[in-house]
Amino acid sequence: MGDAGEGLVDAESRFQERLAEREQEQQKRGSTPPVDPEKKRKIDSLQLARVELKRQDGVTQNPTRKAQIQQAVKELDRQLAKL
Repeated sequence: MGDAGEGLVDAESRFQERLAEREQEQQKRGSTPPVDPEKKRKIDSLQLARVELKRQDGVTQNPTRKAQIQQAVKELDRQLAKL
């Protein structure tokens, strides 16, 4: 039973060593701030919506609808700039 306990201790120390190595590697590469996944998702969503609106703007003939689309693109640009 003592051997199994030693294996767990060894695994834990190897894990801690690997964790320290990863931190050192990250610092060497230049620490970039961690990316907030929710913020990235929001940016990606806004950019996709903008691309779709620009596509619609290119094919729309109705001047009223064109004005609505252009206003929506401006709003998306404003939201993206805020992020």
